[in-house]
Amino acid sequence: MPPPVTTNPAVDAALTACADGDPATFAPVYDALAPVAYGTCLGVLRDPDHAAEVVQEVMVEVWQTAGRYDATRGSARTWVATLARRRAVDRVRAEQARRDRDQRDVDASTAAAPRDVVVEDVERRLEGAAVRRCLDSLTATQREAVVQAYYGGLTYREVAERLDAALPTVKSRIRDGLLRLRDCLGVRHG
Repeated sequence: MPPPVTTNPAVDAALTACADGDPATFAPVYDALAPVAYGTCLGVLRDPDHAAEVVQEVMVEVWQTAGRYDATRGSARTWVATLARRRAVDRVRAEQARRDRDQRDVDASTAAAPRDVVVEDVERRLEGAAVRRCLDSLTATQREAVVQAYYGGLTYREVAERLDAALPTVKSRIRDGLLRLRDCLGVRHG
């Protein structure tokens, strides 16, 4: 269980004194409250770099708005933690809005990309015809082994059992068949 939060009258008084704009009075406020702001920001943001950025913004705000601090409403620690939490939540919301905007842009550009369905269909048919032509160029035993392995989804061992052939023989047929298909289809290797 976390220890109860206690107030520090010296820090509260130093924060009140910052309202006059004296930089010397801000140093102890920064030293005492920046870790509070960092812990709060890190708890919301979960990213040390983002938390450090937000802490700097918070501490500048503390310096600039020290006159708004009212010691009768709470401690300086609570006031700074509240400012830090608000800024961190704002950062999360801004980041999410940016991601949403980027995703909408990607979705819009993807949806807007014209597609020529006829060309795609013709290309698919031509590729299929080329594969069939090249399969016909294989020996009957190579074609049977390749078709069962790749179109049938069988393992080398399963193909060997179906063809009643030795496993090394089936592996050789498939390897040689694939090499001939690659050459027939003009696929580069390297």
